[in-house]
Amino acid sequence: MYSETLAPEPVRAAVRCLWRSAPAGPKRIVPDGCVDLVAGDGEIFVAGPDTGAWSSITSPGATLHGLRFHPGAAPAVLGVAADELRDRRLPLAEVWGRRGELLTDAVLSGARSLTDVVAGREADLDPAVAELLAHLHTAPARVGTPAAAVGERQLRRRFTVAVGYGPATYLRVLRLQRAIALAPRAPGLAGLAAGAGYADQAHLSRECRALTGLTPSAYFSRV
Repeated sequence: MYSETLAPEPVRAAVRCLWRSAPAGPKRIVPDGCVDLVAGDGEIFVAGPDTGAWSSITSPGATLHGLRFHPGAAPAVLGVAADELRDRRLPLAEVWGRRGELLTDAVLSGARSLTDVVAGREADLDPAVAELLAHLHTAPARVGTPAAAVGERQLRRRFTVAVGYGPATYLRVLRLQRAIALAPRAPGLAGLAAGAGYADQAHLSRECRALTGLTPSAYFSRV
């Protein structure tokens, strides 16, 4: 079971949603371009932006809950560049030291919530990064060059620090997420590829294997 709720107003600028999951067994997590703060099963950890699938394994009957940051928002809250978190799962105590240990104990005991942990630590997103993120969410075929008032190389570096990987990889992740959203009503894999913005079905197949570890037939039958 998995559910999402809107983040409370005080943290909504930085947090996309709160979520809760009670998996019956190992769960395949695929890239979504976000950083999560996750609590449950006796720990709190930061899940960095992924470039491939990983399996979430919890103790029988364990429930996980977390908050998902908007792309680019996590570094200002956590004090760590997103690319340093890429493909990693780090205990909060490792990220924040003694303060992280105390907050972990407080959240796991029920004395504090995850939103308490991040409240008041938000900061405005780099305008150039925000502009590029908005451009990529329009589903372009290629990254292109938005009209940011910084050089392309500098913008790519700032984007990578904020989001966790470069614009081209982020665009690939967005395309996969569009395919996941469209899959339940797509008229076959060729239609899914066209609707999600892939060049053709072969393109969808290559990207699905790279990002999920499965063929489209195997992966989308589970969605």
